[in-house]
Amino acid sequence: MTALEHPARADGPAQPSARIPFPLVDEVSRHCVQEEEPETVHIEVHLPGPLDRDRLTAAFGAALRRHPRILMREAPGPWYRRRYEWELTAEPDVEVVSFPPAGQNALRDARTRALTSAPPLSLSPPIRLEVVADAGRAEGSEATDAVGVAAHRRTQTPRTGGAKGTVLFVTINHTALDGPACLRVLATAAELYGGRDNSPAAPPVRPPEPPQPPADTPSNWSPPARVAPGTPEPSPGNGLLVTELPLPHRPKGSPYTVNDQLMVTTALTITHWNREHGARPRPLRITMPVDDRPRDATMPIGNGTRLVEVPFSVEELDANEPSDMPALLRRTAARTRALKALPRPQLGWGAALLTAPVTPVAWRAATTRGLRRAAASWTSTTLLSNIGRIPYALDFGEEAGRAHAVWFSAPARMPRGLTVTTASTAGRLHLALRWSRALLGHGDGAHVRDLFEHYLHTTETGP
Repeated sequence: MTALEHPARADGPAQPSARIPFPLVDEVSRHCVQEEEPETVHIEVHLPGPLDRDRLTAAFGAALRRHPRILMREAPGPWYRRRYEWELTAEPDVEVVSFPPAGQNALRDARTRALTSAPPLSLSPPIRLEVVADAGRAEGSEATDAVGVAAHRRTQTPRTGGAKGTVLFVTINHTALDGPACLRVLATAAELYGGRDNSPAAPPVRPPEPPQPPADTPSNWSPPARVAPGTPEPSPGNGLLVTELPLPHRPKGSPYTVNDQLMVTTALTITHWNREHGARPRPLRITMPVDDRPRDATMPIGNGTRLVEVPFSVEELDANEPSDMPALLRRTAARTRALKALPRPQLGWGAALLTAPVTPVAWRAATTRGLRRAAASWTSTTLLSNIGRIPYALDFGEEAGRAHAVWFSAPARMPRGLTVTTASTAGRLHLALRWSRALLGHGDGAHVRDLFEHYLHTTETGP
């Protein structure tokens, strides 16, 4: 019996027409939708070998039914309703898996679609999977298209036999779902397709430390720095650059994590960029998603992360020298641990109040958009979303193999205008920089990448 012939699980498809009120994150995102900068999350999974169309389509469809919370669409309703609602469906409304023609620009074009076209909320499910065949690892290197998408590889991994592989592009409407949830569904599809165990690896074990407020935490009672404008481009939308870097070295027994190194790297990169562009020094605040969900089959599907803001003072960034790096890393680690431990609604107490269903949802939408514009100067400087080590093998069997590279990118709307998303696979760091074209151009993105690589290396301190 093949993996696709296993009987359905007890928690199988939801009954049609079941409805779920929009959670807090979904509602706020739905209020602020903009057609010129779609709220999409892009996931890009590189496999060494080919995939069979029919088997993959069947496996992904079965994975959707195993995680029925992903099979949903926005239910219609009158303007005076108190909530938006998701309507669960027994089957997809559309063909979710597609196979665009292979070609020289296939990767570039798939990245373009991931940034410019969000799956509609009115059709179930609000995701799509594109399968780009015959894609070598170096394809698209330093390529740029109409929306500023580029790919860059710092290293090339030799391939046996010169064979080309397959790239899976998952595009998610972020109003409905986040990247980790869809990665869980993709891991289920890999298991069904290849018949191999794709259970999540155990998370790293770290010694428990009682959380306590760190000393000298910068105040949040002042507007943070903005990313200084570079060379904006006239057309709307986002630009994207993906690159592969070595994982930063960390001395054994260090009190900080790779996430803390990435946080410091992001802060120093933006400080350097702003200094180059003549911006007045200001404190930085970096938004960091925190995901406490399990990674196994019980993982709740949806937008499940909560956001915290990590502050940095002007003094500790502008005056930073290599000898100060260990102290900066330790302070950052203390801050991130304390912030993760604090109980807090996903988007903060203010957003929780805004989404209370006491007035028609249309009124709340207008209020939310107005407050978002008014509070633009108080929005954090940027967002760093570190997925961390990909917990699943994403093993599609003997012929297709297991993933050797996985990229994510998060939306980069103004006023932040720049997001940094990282993940690690096969001992490598996979970095995606995504920016609003109203803020930066493609050349700016390449320069930010180079600064990031430089400062990532400076965090590799000795004992």
